[in-house]
Amino acid sequence: MLELKDLSVNYGPVGALHNINITVEKGELVSILGANGAGKSTTLMAISGLVRPTGGSIHFNGTRIDLLKSHEVVRLGITQSPEGRRVFGPLSVRENLLLGAFTRMDDEWIDTRLRWIYDMFPRLEERNSQMAGTLSGGEQQMLAIGRALMADPTLLLLDEPSLGLAPLVVKSIFQTIKEINRSGVTVILVEQNAKAALKLADRAYVLDVGHLAMQGKAADLLNDPMVQKTYLGGVDAGTH
Repeated sequence: MLELKDLSVNYGPVGALHNINITVEKGELVSILGANGAGKSTTLMAISGLVRPTGGSIHFNGTRIDLLKSHEVVRLGITQSPEGRRVFGPLSVRENLLLGAFTRMDDEWIDTRLRWIYDMFPRLEERNSQMAGTLSGGEQQMLAIGRALMADPTLLLLDEPSLGLAPLVVKSIFQTIKEINRSGVTVILVEQNAKAALKLADRAYVLDVGHLAMQGKAADLLNDPMVQKTYLGGVDAGTH
């Protein structure tokens, strides 16, 4: 479904990604791990068209997308829930969700999609008319994921969905991510909670200062001594 070929990204003179190669098959849940500054978010932003690669290419279902604008990437079926959630604070929950459906013109379809999102996140329906800026961190994360799902993506990019959330909320968010994947949406998950991500994912890639350091089945990486020492730190993720 997705192929990053020798992808490089620079911010000015600084190289953020160096010739990385990543593939994602339809239906997979793939995690990208690494320390702060490893290039995880940059990878997702390059896929979304929010940053322009300086080398290499990105192909989605056989179409080259790294030369497209970000809204064109959304129309092809790729959406992103960004790091920090970035909900529109002065707008209501419903208005935030409707913004996610900007590629859709069919009101009946949008209403059906909203119903699906509210069934997945009942808290959002309870807060339907509430301003997004007054929601808790966990509720804002639900909203950011829901907004990304409103465009009916075939590939969902999730950037640090557990960041700053309480353990119980994290567990709930990760269970929902698994449900989204089981519904047929392919997922790329960038996550600092490496143990939780590896328990959830089919495969994983590990970035180290912009370079691809390791890759493999998530279960194998979870048990790899180097990964355990460097990224897991013996902290239980609290998910199954």
